[in-house]
Amino acid sequence: MKVQDFDFYLPEELIAQSPLSDRAGSRLMVVDTEANKIYDKQFADLYDSIKSGDTLVLNDTRVIPARLLGRSIDTGSKIEFLLLKPLEDDRWEILVKPGKKAKVGRVFEFGNGSLKAEIIDITPAGGRIVHFQYNGIFNEILDELGSMPLPPYITEQLEDKERYQTVYSKYRGSVAAPTAGLHFTKEMLDSLQDKGVNIAYVTLHVGLGTFRPVQVDDVEEHVMHSEYYEISKDTADIINRTKASGGRVISVGTTSTRVLETVGQFDGIVTETSGWTDIFIYPGYKFKVVDGLLTNFHLPKSTLIMLVSAFANQDLILKAYEHAVSERYRFFSFGDAMLLMKGAGKNGRNI
Repeated sequence: MKVQDFDFYLPEELIAQSPLSDRAGSRLMVVDTEANKIYDKQFADLYDSIKSGDTLVLNDTRVIPARLLGRSIDTGSKIEFLLLKPLEDDRWEILVKPGKKAKVGRVFEFGNGSLKAEIIDITPAGGRIVHFQYNGIFNEILDELGSMPLPPYITEQLEDKERYQTVYSKYRGSVAAPTAGLHFTKEMLDSLQDKGVNIAYVTLHVGLGTFRPVQVDDVEEHVMHSEYYEISKDTADIINRTKASGGRVISVGTTSTRVLETVGQFDGIVTETSGWTDIFIYPGYKFKVVDGLLTNFHLPKSTLIMLVSAFANQDLILKAYEHAVSERYRFFSFGDAMLLMKGAGKNGRNI
């Protein structure tokens, strides 16, 4: 299977540069994976596609302001850190640019010098291990000095940091948002619960893989970066009850999907657990837990469109993306949404 098989034409102007004023104001493409049909709707119409007894699974990770701009103490030259993973004793794994300035032993400072970092090692992937020095509480200093690490495809500045957080974000640790969840408002989640839809949460801290392009020709040769996840007993119980009663488990985003498929057994049962996952889902994968997938529109040749193509017929997904381009859907983090599910469009208009 070739990476080129997941390429499609995407005009640059369709990559959304900023969020809509109304979180729930986006469009929603509904793809009926059973009937192989596509429907154009609004995100508010999601209410009609999800039934009482179904379960929505959301990723409650919270993005940290992981982008730090600083300077070398020795030369004053500028440096940019992207925090990836906390280690022990105030050490972090980071990405850095320009990398040629970040040699082992170099020390950098941020803000007024309240935060300093020494490069102590170079990772096999070309990242760095740094040791931070500071007085006070690290998270408070990071909130003051850091900025949201928006993907490189987004060039506009984000005025409100909370628009790159879901309304249910809780546990700090991600360097990118689980963007399918950005569409939800608290009111919409409440209305779904009032309808009898279960709301359950998992945690996956989004890491390096989000920024890492596929650099091989054969899909099977790509290696995913591992990310930390947790699933609680309450969430596991809700999912297992949903399966037992004939309800559907609908994953909000590829990150929630990767957690559920990591922990799921072949009979669809999930259990309370935590750990690191590097699961790579592409066509040919057999889903064990997830019955429906709500996701945004992804970039060509990305691992994300590969996952979506695994969930539905690959030809259907490419047809849906071709339609999205022709109908001017908005792509990527701040873009529109897609719902993939059997029978999802029965009340909609076939196009």
